[in-house]
Amino acid sequence: MRTLIRDVRVFDGERTVPRADVLVDGDRIAEPDGRPADVEVDGSGRTLLPGLIDAHTHIFDGSLAQALTFGVTTELDMFCLPGNLARQRELAAGDDEVADLRSAGMLATAPGGHPSQLMAGFDTSTLEAFGDAVGGFDTVADPGQAKRFVEARLTEGIDYLKIVIDDGAVHGARLPALTPRIVAALVEAAHANGLTTIAHAITVREATLALDAGIDGLAHVYADAGPDDPAGHELAARIAAQGVFVVTTLAYFEAISGQAEAADHALPGCADNAVHAARTLHRAGVPLLAGTDANPFAPVHGAAMHRELSLLTEAGLSDEEALAAATSVPARHFGLADRGHVAPGRRADLLLVDGDPTRDITAIAAIAEVWRRGVRQRR
Repeated sequence: MRTLIRDVRVFDGERTVPRADVLVDGDRIAEPDGRPADVEVDGSGRTLLPGLIDAHTHIFDGSLAQALTFGVTTELDMFCLPGNLARQRELAAGDDEVADLRSAGMLATAPGGHPSQLMAGFDTSTLEAFGDAVGGFDTVADPGQAKRFVEARLTEGIDYLKIVIDDGAVHGARLPALTPRIVAALVEAAHANGLTTIAHAITVREATLALDAGIDGLAHVYADAGPDDPAGHELAARIAAQGVFVVTTLAYFEAISGQAEAADHALPGCADNAVHAARTLHRAGVPLLAGTDANPFAPVHGAAMHRELSLLTEAGLSDEEALAAATSVPARHFGLADRGHVAPGRRADLLLVDGDPTRDITAIAAIAEVWRRGVRQRR
């Protein structure tokens, strides 16, 4: 199938081209060659973008289909139990009506550490919906177990390693947490096997521990430093100096902020602090990746990415910078060389919207068409 999108504004992942023709030939973007197309799409008054990449999600049955409806063509899952992951991988490989995915699989945490307290609250039917039996999951109790843990995850086919550094403060709890020596051992073992490492760290202290261990990226902005706290500015400068990327998850902090205040949990005002942290990180030159922490509850898959983009502009990113944070930037940092750009040879994961989200980010919700691997989605 050859599809020609005519006279369309193109945000190519980094910059905007006011008017162009874009050819989709099979599952790839190609140079228009003057030969007839099977389908022509009028792009007048519209903007063509790379399919969006959500750099922090948690997938379950239905997640990938819902994400694609909103123009999210790739999800980067940050914790998935083995049975569920195998099922979702098989779905994404064979069905072009769902988003693609990459996954950290089983995250590394301490015995009894986060997210054990969340999993303990699930009933049998909920756990079965994740594709796994009731019970615990693999944890790391000492540095000597790090190599074995990483090797087990490689056997399960993970794409990167997620390491949890969380003492429970953000959840209003006290939880066991990995020690600095264990975190360092996990990072070393992952790097020895060519894996990128991402830390779940939500406070300045936790993020600092991750940086000390040589982490590659942070799965959240920190949410405990307000505008007047110099620790947040100092941390941003260090993150920039070490070349570490940060996944923003502002939609997640917005979602949990009301829940935390209603339940009198810790970290009141975490949503405002998160937006401030994103602003500080952006000013410091830290690469920001748009991620939502979409999960089975809130925020929701797909729609949360549209909200994340709006929150990024509130944090000081330009509309084009926010769009790059959801396309070319996560593609670069997660080694997705075949996507994240509108360019010949790249995978035809594309989003066509009415209007111009490079000037008004809310236009991202005015979806006209979505292509996944060159397949035009039913709408």
